Amino acid sequence: MRHSSISLIALLLTTVSTSILAETPAPGKTDRLAVLWTSGDPDVAERVAFMYTHAAKTAGWFDEVVLIVWGPSQRILVGDKDLQAKLKAMSDDGIKVMACVTCAKSFGIVEQLKALGLPVEPMGVPLSNYIKSDDWHVITF
Repeated sequence: MRHSSISLIALLLTTVSTSILAETPAPGKTDRLAVLWTSGDPDVAERVAFMYTHAAKTAGWFDEVVLIVWGPSQRILVGDKDLQAKLKAMSDDGIKVMACVTCAKSFGIVEQLKALGLPVEPMGVPLSNYIKSDDWHVITF
């Protein structure tokens, strides 16, 4: 009995996860992703945030992808040429990248971020709008 219960649970989980993964947006609806990158950990940046964000756009998982550079992530970005190159590749592939001006001011790096070609703008309202919108998915790293 225990074996058949476990098999039934596994079958249900497989069916549910396959159904969830197969979901597509309604016709005419655009799938949009806003990624809030806050971590000051270079491993999180390279192996999690950047990897997923770039794949989400290039693999077509989302039609529109925005990356918001917020807080401690800004400090590691301005000092890491490899991350800067990866960020440029994402931007070249159609990912919109922006940085929070309030965070950048607190770290004294507004001009360094602008020198990387990033728009450095107030992001509190845009982020809140992404979170509240039914048209956007928001994920934080």
